[in-house]
This record gives sequence, C-alpha cells and structure tokens, in this order.
Amino acid sequence: MTGDATSTVNHLFMEKVHRFSRDYLKCCLFILGPSAPRQGYAFTKKLFSKLIGTSQVLEDFLDFHGAKNNKDWHLYRELSAAVRHLSLGGYSQKHILNRLVFYDLGGDDAFEREGQRTLDFLTHSLIKVAAVILDEARRLGISIPRDDFAASDFPGIVTGTSLEFNIDDEEKPQPKKHIVKIASEFLNVSKHFDQYSYFETFDMDKIHTLVPEVINEVEVRRYEMLVHNLQSSFDTYVIQGGYASGHRQLKSLRSHFSVVFHLLQSMGRLLHFYERHLHESGYRDIHKSVRNQLSFLVDPDTLLDRTINYGLYWVCHFLSKGKEIAQAVLNDNIERGVIQVGVPVPRGFHSRPSLLVAKIVQYYGGKVEMCAGEGRFDASSVLDIQWAGGKIKNENITQVKFEGDARSLRDLKVLANSNYGEDTMGNGVPLPRELAYLHE
Repeated sequence: MTGDATSTVNHLFMEKVHRFSRDYLKCCLFILGPSAPRQGYAFTKKLFSKLIGTSQVLEDFLDFHGAKNNKDWHLYRELSAAVRHLSLGGYSQKHILNRLVFYDLGGDDAFEREGQRTLDFLTHSLIKVAAVILDEARRLGISIPRDDFAASDFPGIVTGTSLEFNIDDEEKPQPKKHIVKIASEFLNVSKHFDQYSYFETFDMDKIHTLVPEVINEVEVRRYEMLVHNLQSSFDTYVIQGGYASGHRQLKSLRSHFSVVFHLLQSMGRLLHFYERHLHESGYRDIHKSVRNQLSFLVDPDTLLDRTINYGLYWVCHFLSKGKEIAQAVLNDNIERGVIQVGVPVPRGFHSRPSLLVAKIVQYYGGKVEMCAGEGRFDASSVLDIQWAGGKIKNENITQVKFEGDARSLRDLKVLANSNYGEDTMGNGVPLPRELAYLHE
C-alpha cells in the first residue's frame, strides 16, 4: 500500500476491511490451494454461495466508503464485484446441472455438454481472479488469513440417494383456474420473447451487434422475473412439494419454465458484469486500466459467447418446446363453451375482423374453432378465418358459432356485439374498453 494511500485511510477503516475480507480471502486461498476445486473437482453450490456472500458484504463495505472513486482501492472493489457476479452465474448453472436428472426435458446431451462448458469457463475465471485478489490484498496491507478452508467445508448437495416419498402423491383434482392461468402466461411470455428468438449460434461480430443494444441485462432480468412468477405460482397453487409420479404434463411444463428461469438468472448476472465492468463505457484512465485488467482475467468474448450461444440459445429452445406442452395443458383444463353470433356487416370476415378474432384467441391461448355451416375453422388463424369468410359469403351464412375456450368466447361476443370493430359502411370504429389489449 502506498504512503499516500495510508495517510488517507483511517485506522477504523483498515480494521474493518481486514474483518470483511477474511472469509473472502480464505475462499481465494482455498480455490488456489492443494484442495483446489479444479482438475475435475467441481465448484459446489456451497462454495459458490460462500463466494457470493463474502464478496457482496465486502463490495457493499467498499462502496459505502467510496472505493469506486479511489485509485488505490478501485481494483480491489471491482474484483469483489467480479467474484460476486461470476459466482451468481455459476450458482445458477450448477443448479441446472444438478437438477437435470429431475427435469423432464428430453434426452438432449448437447445441453448438458454446453452447460458444463459454461460452468468450466466461470470456474476457471474465478481461479484466475482469486490469484489477483490475493496480490491486491497484499499491496493494500490487508492481512492474509493463516488458516484455510478444507474441501469438507464445501460438500456437494448430491448424495446418490433420496428420502422416501411418504407424503400422499395420489392423483387428485388440480385447481384448473390456476393451471389455465399459468399455461396461458407461459404462452404469452414465449410469444413476447419471440423478438429475441435465435435458433443458431453466432460469431462474435454478430454477438457484438446484439449486446448490449438488443440483448442486455435490463431485458433479460425483466423476463427472468416473469418466468420466476410462473414458477412461484405453480409451486404455490398447483403442486406443493413436488411429486414422484403422475401429472406428467404438469411436471414437464414446470421443468421447461424452471430451466428457462435459471438460464435467465445466469444470463442476467453475466450481462451485468459485462455491461458494467467489461464493456467500453468508462471515460477515466483508472476505469480503462481496471477494465483491461478484468478483461485479461475474464475474457469478454468468451463470456458473451456463453451468454448468447449457450444461455440465449437454450432459453429459446426450451421456450419453443414448452409452447406445445403449455398448449396441451391449457386445452386439457380450460372451461369450454359455445356462442352463436352474427357475421360482420356488410363486408363479412375480411382482413380486419379476421385479425381481431385471431388476436383474441391468441391472447388467451386456448383452442377455439369457428363453425360456419358444416365447416370448422381454426379461430386463431387469420387465414383460416378468411377462408371461412369466402364460404360464408358464397352460402349467404349470417350466423356462425365459436366453440372452445370460454375466456375467448366472452370477448368474441363483445367483439361481435360491436360488429367486429366496424360501422355499417365497413369503416373501423373504436373497440369496447374490455378489448383494449387488442391494440397492444
């Protein structure tokens, strides 16, 4: 530590920074020591948890005392942030790999391989960061602990055995209104996420056009919260405590939004670290210098590759696969009904009324068919409705039936009562307030 720095740091601060650094530095010693979690010995969730907790407390302490704006302490503070976010990403990724045997995702070995590759990058980065943290602590005059953690302090959670399932797990009626709501919301999240849907891997030039302009922490964390709410609602209102057998569709649906949630968790932490600590946005020399040091320890391109070509790719994959499951769950649990309504006057089911009908059905997600004469048509498809419109016109049909999801039927009746949003000359008119979501 420099003489000038010593004169500006009071005794109480140094006393506390020793205390707040102790377990944090012990973790670094463990990572680099003879029991180091490398060469096949994986980081455990308990180790990640200890790294997250100790680095966050230290980072908060340093922030409170202005380390962000002090040239002597800035790097030490940034290294604590690096440990926290890499460990948060690693914890989520470790959780996914631990739970794969329980997830009903199908036998896709590529997902497990890419997940392990991502975890390896995070752990190797933490090992490199740990060595620099210890050097920086010595430079600042922070005492290095003499005692060390042992491998037994960080056991894995997997034992190879499970406790007996002795809580009643027999088939019981499920609360359908909650199942319908969750399945519908999953379909809506998937639909809104379509703007980010990528089903191929990208080179770095393409990735740099996406991050942070299109894919960034704010957007990813927004979807993370939406999917977390689905999982929370499912566990609270549908099945509490899990199940050993039965309910295959429900288990599969939960598996799909659960793995998406944890992937988004990891993506959000890595994107935060990239945007805040690696992306070229700082303007002071000290910021650039520290950013360059961090970039040497945590390769930005590899971090982005893992975030996009692993994280985003598999989020899109499992959201897409989950749509079919959610649709089946929805159609098995919706309340069904039938309504009979008139056709749009005077122009029939041309593009505008057909689009409004389809948007209502798509909004709720449940299956609805339009019956015109002897024909049955998919009411979620604009083309199908317009095809039906030709039949209706040719056969002078004035009434049609809609059969299916009662939620959609309620709004279709409101739409029909407003002549499908048109006046008698075929011009558009404002829709009833209940259908305001059609303008979104």
